[in-house]
Amino acid sequence: MVSTTPLKAPPLALYIHLPWCERKCPYCDFNSHTLAGRLPEDDYVAALLADLSTEADRAGGRRIETVFIGGGTPSLFSGTAIGRVLEAADRRIGLAGDVEITLESNPGSAEAARFRDYRLAGVNRLSIGVQSLNDQRLTALGRIHDGHEALAALDRAKAAGFERINADIMFGLPGQTLDEAVADVRGVLARGVDHVSHYELTLEPNTVFYSKPPERPDEESRWDMQAACFEALSQAGLERYEISAWSRPGEACRHNLNYWQFGDYLAIGAGAHGKFTRPAEGIFRHRKHRVPERYMQLAAAGEATVDCHALDAEQRIFEYMLNALRLTAGFRETDFEARCGLPSSRLHDALDTLREQGLMESIAAIPGDAQWRPTPRGMDFLNELQARFLPDREAEKAGP
Repeated sequence: MVSTTPLKAPPLALYIHLPWCERKCPYCDFNSHTLAGRLPEDDYVAALLADLSTEADRAGGRRIETVFIGGGTPSLFSGTAIGRVLEAADRRIGLAGDVEITLESNPGSAEAARFRDYRLAGVNRLSIGVQSLNDQRLTALGRIHDGHEALAALDRAKAAGFERINADIMFGLPGQTLDEAVADVRGVLARGVDHVSHYELTLEPNTVFYSKPPERPDEESRWDMQAACFEALSQAGLERYEISAWSRPGEACRHNLNYWQFGDYLAIGAGAHGKFTRPAEGIFRHRKHRVPERYMQLAAAGEATVDCHALDAEQRIFEYMLNALRLTAGFRETDFEARCGLPSSRLHDALDTLREQGLMESIAAIPGDAQWRPTPRGMDFLNELQARFLPDREAEKAGP
């Protein structure tokens, strides 16, 4: 038995993966597949429903607090299809009365025309992949929409009744200037967006950009872009609550917060990854077959899960810290103990060293509990903070 303190089942979420895109972007390393021919909507929904039946046992009697429908391009699917899956989740597991249901969407006109259908299906939050408002930069990214369509999609989302909208914005794009990067942020804010995911273009393995790197702004220019965009976001009243996420008060993405706070999440769909806790047994990770056609076959037979394993103590520590250190608020020691079933004393040597280096700080200390968070400098060296908690890593070898 790994646990040395009581292990508690955390809040439960549901992730639904819809894997197809009209065209795969050259920077994307997600499990997404270019759609060739007709979208197999009915067959895939049937597979999701079958997969959901196997996931229900992992809920442990908990209701689903948040749902995230990601991809791929989920907005290729009809509102009717989305509604069928959400209804089944409510029927077989149960959705909380205040459930947050987010759907990722591209700004193309075909997808935007479905916003009202998604709202009727139960979706109450949209995440729109704007990326940029500059047509040249969008072309360089391989996107199929232009800046006008991106702004129109934000307007359509509001008109369809969505009060919670996220805009994805990237910076450090090929050929991008500092003024262009700031203009992208200000452009979406002017449309009344209350949440912005703001992140740098990175070259990930197994992508076209990795094998054929585009010419990006140099590192100093990218730092300048980040700082200028952060200032624009802050001046507009948004607060940074995660390494790449900004929101107005009360508008943080609850689903993503559940990830970063080491909550549980069921997973259905090709290549979907999940986590579930059984207090008497341990914490488990599982994943589904990644190839859509094969996934549909396996799901129908109740065999879509291709790996399920328990996390040992070192894996729990690393995975908890990998996520918690992304949050500007950090974590409380009592939360670590409840989520990991381990004493927080196992973190103290590393945390004390990071505090001495000016990368972490403890705040709002309460007898028997402390809250730790990265300093602003620590957020700039997030990879080094996370690496400090790698299994079997000697703390003195780490540092920025």
